[in-house]
Amino acid sequence: REPTVIGSRYQRIFEDMGAEEIRLLDIRDRSEAENQDLLEYFEICTGVFMTGGDQLRLCGLLADTPLMEKVRQRVHQSEITLAGTSAGAAVMGHHMIAGGGSGESPNRALVDITMGLGIIPEVIVDQHFYHRNRMARLISAISEHPDRLAIGIDEDTCALFEKNGWLEVMGKGTVTIIDPKEMSYTNQPKIGANDPISIHNLRVHILSHGDRYHFHKRSLFAGES
Repeated sequence: REPTVIGSRYQRIFEDMGAEEIRLLDIRDRSEAENQDLLEYFEICTGVFMTGGDQLRLCGLLADTPLMEKVRQRVHQSEITLAGTSAGAAVMGHHMIAGGGSGESPNRALVDITMGLGIIPEVIVDQHFYHRNRMARLISAISEHPDRLAIGIDEDTCALFEKNGWLEVMGKGTVTIIDPKEMSYTNQPKIGANDPISIHNLRVHILSHGDRYHFHKRSLFAGES
């Protein structure tokens, strides 16, 4: 889709929510992420929203640029709110799901992993989660990187990460968390690309609106029913 069409749609949404000023950035070349006017604008803006599309292209344009480093710095200093939908959510971790299949048994060929933007380095994020039947894909990803935390986000649903380590779920669907901290075994390194993965002792949480999860302490808090 054309960025101007999607941009106009989100501009109306944010205007309806009360945003005072909205600027659409149609970045198509890495050199644009070095623009001094943009860098100065990112010193004063209070929020950045990354839309969907192709997460590989998004990372290719923004990773390791002055603009993205400015965003990362301000996010970590709690000076700015960063949000993303679809591909814009997938890029948040240090490791990123770049593509793959769905609906099969977990296997190495089911998921393609590459480097993300590393805003929240601890997580691997998948989106459109139950709508596109991506549980097996996310399990395949976490079997390859058991030092991470896997997050699957449904459509019309938000996983809100706070600086204090809490994740809060908002919206109509659920957020699935796969915690491999106590994983006792996987055959993932030894098998062929299309062979089924064995993985033992995963911990899985399914959270709905109002539920909270501390992604450092791995503890849960149930919201009101």
